[in-house]
Amino acid sequence: MSFVSHLRCTGCSAEYPAGQVMNLCPVDQRPVEMILDLERLLAERNEHSWYQPSRMDMWRFGGLLALDMDDHEDRGFITNLGEGATPLLPWAEHPLARAAGFELWVKDEGKAHPGYGANPTQSFKDRGMAMTISMARKLGLEKLAVPTQGNAGDSLCEYVEAAGLQAVVAMPENTPLPILGRVAALAHRSDRFHLELVQGTIREAGERLKRDWIPNGWFSVATFQEPGWRIEGKKTLGLELAEPTGPGGRWSLPDVVIYPTGGGTGVLGMWKAWDELECLGLLDDRRPKVICVQSEVTPPLVRAWESGAMDTTPVQAGDTLAFGVNVPGGVGHFRVLDIIRASGGAALALPESEINEALSTTWQEKGWWICPEGAACLAALPRLLDSGLVQRGDRVVVFNTGSLEKYLPDLRHLL
Repeated sequence: MSFVSHLRCTGCSAEYPAGQVMNLCPVDQRPVEMILDLERLLAERNEHSWYQPSRMDMWRFGGLLALDMDDHEDRGFITNLGEGATPLLPWAEHPLARAAGFELWVKDEGKAHPGYGANPTQSFKDRGMAMTISMARKLGLEKLAVPTQGNAGDSLCEYVEAAGLQAVVAMPENTPLPILGRVAALAHRSDRFHLELVQGTIREAGERLKRDWIPNGWFSVATFQEPGWRIEGKKTLGLELAEPTGPGGRWSLPDVVIYPTGGGTGVLGMWKAWDELECLGLLDDRRPKVICVQSEVTPPLVRAWESGAMDTTPVQAGDTLAFGVNVPGGVGHFRVLDIIRASGGAALALPESEINEALSTTWQEKGWWICPEGAACLAALPRLLDSGLVQRGDRVVVFNTGSLEKYLPDLRHLL
């Protein structure tokens, strides 16, 4: 049973029916999110029966999601490919962690690990797309469109194929070949898939869809353009960080979360998860410092953060291996900045040389299939120590959002 009460604009707080199919809020053109009736959840699913930790996927959080796998009606709409329930990998021997006395963990959303769930396209995008496709099926949508830097398009196609829907993906011509090739192959062999290549970034990809596809009946599931579905999927990242590590354990949060940030859906999703857990009495009001990491060549959040601006101003995109954060601006960045400030965190931009070095070092020392965006987060550690944002005794979680093999051959020289 869904406990979604209504939709609410993240900007002006205008409210809309829970099942309304919409994009941005028509009042202020801000994203909307799904609001849960947590009082009803507590009343009807007491003793935390909404939580099923034995499930090895993101649907373990049941009634705290927009669709509940334990509900017969909801289950019929859910497209579940095993996404979520990914591991937190300890890195106790990391030189900085050992020297400075903090705990370092890597939340690995990429390569599968035995005994855990696994994102089918080896990317955290699968969480948002699993929820998006499932909600689209519930509301009768069949033709979905997404502009992407790469991984979101790959993920959309994976779930669309499983659900029997249709997809159009617009992506830059320089998207990493393993991702581009897979989407192109689907488009070649089936008329349910369409690929549009553009010069530029996700911004130009979005403009192509608005011009040629959206007016012809395709529904945009771009970042924040759907009614909170991808936020609900990404929310499971925050739930997994907080959930107990064993039977009878306490829900708790790390002290610092370092997250590679393009559009920022995951930041909003995690923050929403923690607020909801507080309302359920499982967390207090303490939150991790949220550190948003971007590449030095495309740093809209960092510029806004450093200048004290309330929102980002679009920048000219540069050339970075951290393709997923090469996002020149975002309609949800105003909320990302709010969250950074509320958490006592920061936004940092890393040069390509430091991102490359962190990726190479991680591969050589740990053999982990870390992506450039995850490497950027590891590269931020020295600056965070120098600034005092990471301190002795802290529990620090770095997000690796995908697998490096999706970026080959562009980064082979670093291995």
